[in-house]
Amino acid sequence: MVLKVYVSGMSGNKEVKKRQQRVLMILDSKCIQYDTVDITEPGKESEKELMQSKSTSNGGTVSDPEPRHPLPPQIFNDQEYCGDYDAFDMANEIDTLEVFLKLAPADTTAVSSAQIELKQQENGEAKEGGEKAATEEEKAPAEGEAEADKEKAETNNDEDGEQTNEEKEKTENADEDTEKKEDGSEEKLTATTTTTTEATTAMLSGDSPSDSASAQLLDRERAAAAQ
Repeated sequence: MVLKVYVSGMSGNKEVKKRQQRVLMILDSKCIQYDTVDITEPGKESEKELMQSKSTSNGGTVSDPEPRHPLPPQIFNDQEYCGDYDAFDMANEIDTLEVFLKLAPADTTAVSSAQIELKQQENGEAKEGGEKAATEEEKAPAEGEAEADKEKAETNNDEDGEQTNEEKEKTENADEDTEKKEDGSEEKLTATTTTTTEATTAMLSGDSPSDSASAQLLDRERAAAAQ
């Protein structure tokens, strides 16, 4: 009995090419002898027709889930159909590859359908876990950036608050200086007015001020000028 792997050497489907390479690599690693049949080569029309007519699994891919004809790789033992890539990969995962390839009696290494379903569930959970981890990794940098932006905004607010307080203190000091200057000017003006009034009153009354009155007037004017 000869194991045959039907492939397409001119397929434009990248997933088909990867599947073909994986099947051949696994067979080589397990030292299982096989023949490769390229259905695109000239003179292989009968082999292509055999593969398409006897393959019960279509070998659908993500890009072509419902192909019009079964897609390679398809595995046969002589003319007895074994299965497509998905069946081959599952048998390899659960260590029943020789049974799948019909190289060993099925009753000695038989695997129940429940075991196959369990393996499929484990693969699905592992895939979901990987996707969840990838999502959390993408989310973490975004949260870090949001925290950094928040801290930066708080720092800017604190600096703005400090600047506002400093400006407020400067304004209050300037107001106090202005008030002091205004008070000094008012006192000076009052003293000058009082002195002038007294002198005018003395002149109107016709009295000649004494030397002491003149000295007192002079002292007040000096005091007012000093302020």
